[in-house]
Amino acid sequence: MKIALVSCTKLKASHSCNARMMYQPSTLFKKAVHFIEQNNYKEWFILSGKHGLLKQHDVIEPYDVTLNHMKASERKTWAQSVLKQLASLDLNITQIDFYAGVTYREYLTRDLEQKGIKCNIPLKGKGIGEQLQYFSYHTK
Repeated sequence: MKIALVSCTKLKASHSCNARMMYQPSTLFKKAVHFIEQNNYKEWFILSGKHGLLKQHDVIEPYDVTLNHMKASERKTWAQSVLKQLASLDLNITQIDFYAGVTYREYLTRDLEQKGIKCNIPLKGKGIGEQLQYFSYHTK
């Protein structure tokens, strides 16, 4: 099974809601979700600096935590938690496409690939503007 992981965003709703709606104030998140839902993904999840792996319908409160301000040791601990969360999904994951920055994937990809899961980074090296263009160009 091929899944997608998209990172959380700084822009969030100001109230408690499901994870899918929490990040809707972000144009990049909206475009990423639109793109993901038009492609061959059986499932997609959100990588959250606070919660680790979120399902779209998990209800959460607004928060202000990002991996971008964490030490490497904290990001490694976070990644181990995400790996456990992925394993607990009990899905036959064969490929993960990351729509997330390097800090959100750096300690995940190697361990996933060692488990035989192909990791793809379609937007690797692209800035925010280029990512927005990519999503706009590749969606209907």
